[in-house]
Amino acid sequence: MPGAAAGQAGAVQKPGTPAWARKSTLVLLIAVLALAVFGTTTQTWMTVTLDPSQAGQVGAGPEALQVQGSKAATTVTALALVALAGGLAAAIAGRIARWIITAIIVLASAGIVAAAATVLANPLAAAQGSIAEATGVSGSQAEVAVTAFPFLAVAAGCLLAVAALAIPLAGRHWKARTKYDAPGAAGMAAAAAPVDEIDSWDRLSRGDDPT
Repeated sequence: MPGAAAGQAGAVQKPGTPAWARKSTLVLLIAVLALAVFGTTTQTWMTVTLDPSQAGQVGAGPEALQVQGSKAATTVTALALVALAGGLAAAIAGRIARWIITAIIVLASAGIVAAAATVLANPLAAAQGSIAEATGVSGSQAEVAVTAFPFLAVAAGCLLAVAALAIPLAGRHWKARTKYDAPGAAGMAAAAAPVDEIDSWDRLSRGDDPT
């Protein structure tokens, strides 16, 4: 009956997926945040004013040294790429794999925040590698001005962790990609397929009556 079929179809259909839980939305958000973190590392995190004598330019006045985030906090670049790969992998992962990916992205986000916060806590120590490369002297004293990009890295890292924690919750609304995620799918497909003699014997061996 048309009415009965419509009722059964309505019972099988799942409620609409919330906007925040859509796979495309969440994966895109994680990718954007990871790329934002990566982008900050290509910018200047610190401006170091060197002593002219240390720079080998006595009497020439102070020299400004620009330190990129990739040099001030080298781990941030790598962790941003790890988070990006994890977000893309979540789009095709199963239920268990999504929990693993969530843990990986959260740990990467924590590493990003910790590395950027370390630079903010002691910018001179973070700049020592670049100062030594420019002057040939390690342990130099200099004036360091921090830009806004380390703060942006911290903010993006925190948001990245929040977005990662939403993956398991949003994954409940995602359609299964494998037979293991949808245990009833195989049974429905078998019921819809025509039954031959071999199928009948197989069902009898499982205790089912094909008639």
